[in-house]
Amino acid sequence: MIRYLYITLALLIPLLGKSQAPADTSKIVEIISAEDLTIISNEAGETRKLKQNVKLRHEGAVMYCDSATQHVLSNFIEAYGRVKIVQGDTVTVTGDTLHYFGNTKLAIMLGRKAQLIDATRTLTSRRLEYDMMNGIASYKTPGITVDKSDTLTSNTGFYNVRNKEYTYYQNVKLVSPKYTLTTDTLLFQSLTKWTFFKGNTKIANKDGVLIGKKGKHNTETGESIFDTRTTVDNESYTLTGDSLYYDEPNKKGYARGRVEMIAKKDSTILTGNEAMYRGGEGFSKVFGQALVKTILSRDTLFIRADTLYSIENREDSTRKMIADRNVFIYKTDFQGICDSLTYNNADSIINFYKKPVLWGDLNQLEADSITVWLVNSKINKMHLRGNSFVISEDSLIKQYNQVKGRVILAYFDKRSKVERVDVDGNGESIYYAMDDKETLIGLNRVLCGKMNIRFAEDKVQRIAFLGRPDGRLIPPHLIRQGERELEGFQWRIEQKPTKEVTTWQTAAKIPEEKRKAR
Repeated sequence: MIRYLYITLALLIPLLGKSQAPADTSKIVEIISAEDLTIISNEAGETRKLKQNVKLRHEGAVMYCDSATQHVLSNFIEAYGRVKIVQGDTVTVTGDTLHYFGNTKLAIMLGRKAQLIDATRTLTSRRLEYDMMNGIASYKTPGITVDKSDTLTSNTGFYNVRNKEYTYYQNVKLVSPKYTLTTDTLLFQSLTKWTFFKGNTKIANKDGVLIGKKGKHNTETGESIFDTRTTVDNESYTLTGDSLYYDEPNKKGYARGRVEMIAKKDSTILTGNEAMYRGGEGFSKVFGQALVKTILSRDTLFIRADTLYSIENREDSTRKMIADRNVFIYKTDFQGICDSLTYNNADSIINFYKKPVLWGDLNQLEADSITVWLVNSKINKMHLRGNSFVISEDSLIKQYNQVKGRVILAYFDKRSKVERVDVDGNGESIYYAMDDKETLIGLNRVLCGKMNIRFAEDKVQRIAFLGRPDGRLIPPHLIRQGERELEGFQWRIEQKPTKEVTTWQTAAKIPEEKRKAR
């Protein structure tokens, strides 16, 4: 039998504690006020229907709504119309419909715009769950979080109102005035400002894009740390590594593991094991199997070294490269080894230091230091300084024409073949004289302070001696082995870099004695 009671609220509220209720009446949701109350009691227990200006209280939280239904035995509340929960002085939850489970203090808020608002942020979704016992708010339908100037959207989200941590899943997007971040999974610690993410992640701002899969980003300092292969891409360069640290405000980056840095303006690619970048200075450093590839108009210049430095001149968009220790250089028309070098793409000048050795097609050039001029991406001139030595192989007779001097200037034709050699100071030469039928006439050995040597097709064509030369022609049958070489002669063709060696593909196969033979 069902009994219907219609009692005025003023008379009823003092008697509610005596109505049918759970054993622990201290946990029951308390009615503070309502303009209309209906109590329905049956075998299932007591149900209270409240209407107009309803106000409820439960363990420190106050609830407001237009109407509500209270299931006393299960301590469950259904609330409708302009629903609001106020917990303490920081958290407010609003919506159209509320399902509240008093025994577990779980509030499920529904509506076109269910919201949780605390001191500085607002969570919005069509369905919000708020675990008031543990301080955890969540949504499993697409939602949005607004934190001061930042806006975050996702399919699923959790927010801890006590430690101010957010966790978001699926289609996560964080938009701030400085950048936009998209990822699959995100944990945001609003107190420390660190954002942790996992899955395909992209951070974009007006200066460029950062792409990775796992790492963290500080929304206040602009620092990013990635644990997997990551790329920073902007209008000037691209930096990629297996792990990466990037300080966006200061334009500083550090990458490690299979590093690749691409300078877009001058088509330069740097690779190595580790790299650092200081964008404000235009300075880059790559070390550990370091390699730079510069794309020229008709060729590619490869430079390999223990450490590579790149210095950008922002005013004229030029770049200076510095290679340090165990340097190998490869270009189709010449190759070389040295201890260090510099290359300026503005004037296409390469400086080689500490006893460099360079090779052309059939030529070997070495000195204490060498400067090379490139014109239209081809070698045009070389300046050899100190203990200069030029060797030209005569492929017909398998012998070597040689020139020594204090300073040597070597000029090349458009095919990068030696065209002229000018010797200034302490000049010495050995060259094989041939007749018109390319028959060996003899070996010329000449000492002269200055000399000019003309070549044609890698063969000595004419020599001019300035001063008083001291020379002799040795007939073929009187040429002894010791007379075929100037002092210090060493044909080092086995050390001539190939493209594979220069790009580290076969670096491990280079004998140690060849690496040190400088």
